[in-house]
Amino acid sequence: MTWAITDFLTGAQPIADTSTTQKHPLCTEVDGQDETYLYGRFIYLKGVASTVQGSWVTFDRQTGVTTLLGQNAINPVAVAMSANVANQYGWYQIVGTVPGLCLASYADNGLVYATTTAGSIDDAAVAGDRVKLAKGASAIGTPVAGQALFEIDRPFMDDGSAA
Repeated sequence: MTWAITDFLTGAQPIADTSTTQKHPLCTEVDGQDETYLYGRFIYLKGVASTVQGSWVTFDRQTGVTTLLGQNAINPVAVAMSANVANQYGWYQIVGTVPGLCLASYADNGLVYATTTAGSIDDAAVAGDRVKLAKGASAIGTPVAGQALFEIDRPFMDDGSAA
């Protein structure tokens, strides 16, 4: 991925970079462009331990702090663009096509559900664990092992019905 920020942002931290220094206000949003994935929208957040590129996270809009996605979560959802671990800062995708972590049986066009594996998703329906406004765009293994492509548009979890 070669995402480039298309908005004017002084001293912009590149999309794929992680920093130990906060370079932008938390929850800053920017648009980006990539030759393969075309358009994306990103949010600047504080990382959490064990985050890798492609990790699914929930985040708090008031604090800009992330938590690896898990069952029964309630909050907006994003996908890490770097290994943005605890006490570091980086970009997370909230709109567009994005590679994300998924479990071994994930199928193309599947719905997205949180699992007991923090930061990964699956397409097995679990009441209350659906990541809404997210859908699979490939089977597992695309673009790399352990990931699939997903189409997201400000996804969220509300611990509601799986319907």
